[in-house]
Amino acid sequence: MSRPISIFIDADACPVKAEIYRVAERFALKGVVIKVLVVSNAPIAVPRDPMIERVVVGAGLDVADDWIADRAGEGDVVITADVPLASRSIKAGAAAIAPSGQPFTTDSIGMALATRNLLTDLRSAGAITSGPKPFGPAQRSRFLSALDQALVRLVRAGFGGKSA
Repeated sequence: MSRPISIFIDADACPVKAEIYRVAERFALKGVVIKVLVVSNAPIAVPRDPMIERVVVGAGLDVADDWIADRAGEGDVVITADVPLASRSIKAGAAAIAPSGQPFTTDSIGMALATRNLLTDLRSAGAITSGPKPFGPAQRSRFLSALDQALVRLVRAGFGGKSA
């Protein structure tokens, strides 16, 4: 039996936690072994379910990101809006998806990092940049589709071995 699929949630500002729990439950009902790790700097309420684990890390910049990056690898999914964490996750072999449904790939992560760095430089120079677009039903739908596709690919690759 292969190891479970771990879904790591960079949870402090993640707007799709409930959707992740529902998708994981649906795959678990099909016999896929999944572990959802909700990683945050402060306690976050999570459903009482043996497949969902709350991980509270210390306070500080990038502590949750470092915890996730140190553990995520091939056969895992990382849910984050943090582009550097997505990059580290991809380099470790994990799939990475933004809460907006944007999958990060080896082909797209370089441009995403460059854009992020450019916007950071512009903001530090005093430029006014627009923030993220409002999160709505279209992003939620795109996210659900992207997570479903990522999990299907992993199951087809032999991860999340069927439970008895």
